[in-house]
Amino acid sequence: MANHSQFGFQDASSPIMEELIEFHDHALMVALAICSLVLYLLALMLMEKLSSNTVDAQEVELIWTILPAIVLILLALPSLQILYMMDEIDEPDLTLKAIGHQWYWTYEYTDFKDLTFDSYMVPTTELPLGHFRLLEVDHRVVVPMESPIRIIVTAGDVLHSWAVPSLGVKTDAIPGRLNQTSFITTRPGIFYGQCSEICGANHSYMPIVVESTPLTHFESWSSLLSS
Repeated sequence: MANHSQFGFQDASSPIMEELIEFHDHALMVALAICSLVLYLLALMLMEKLSSNTVDAQEVELIWTILPAIVLILLALPSLQILYMMDEIDEPDLTLKAIGHQWYWTYEYTDFKDLTFDSYMVPTTELPLGHFRLLEVDHRVVVPMESPIRIIVTAGDVLHSWAVPSLGVKTDAIPGRLNQTSFITTRPGIFYGQCSEICGANHSYMPIVVESTPLTHFESWSSLLSS
């Protein structure tokens, strides 16, 4: 999760988030190169004497036509690759349905016969010492580590959005519509998110907690809850 005064992204905990951070750095370097070039040309114009005799410059016009096209290609190709990766859902090991309500989440593990629960924020007055205010829930989403997970997201009342930044996941929850996304956790841990669509008075009190565990621990947990 994010730290106080953090400047930048949370630590990536999924391959998609790693790709997003890498693309962000790539785009930032391209933007830095463009700004440096523009500043250099501005400084050159201020320091050098300008000539009004130039009426035609075919080479310069060719350069400022081709160069932006190259820059757009350098940005578009990796961006499209990541977009296709985010939409690709190939034989998930586990399918999870997240239903947004005002103001809590309902989770259904569709691969199990009877594994459904509601997830509410833990009130500040009941929060154990050392836990995070406005982020802890009474029932966490538990998933096996290093396994493809498919999330089907919808809503039962108004618009919501299921988002976990460190996993690179953000999917709108729309009443009457099923959206889906996928992720793979690369390490064990607890990952925090929140509803990312204004959904009413208690929008700020709809946290999401995903716990990534080894497969054996997940099997024990699922057996305990479904029994």
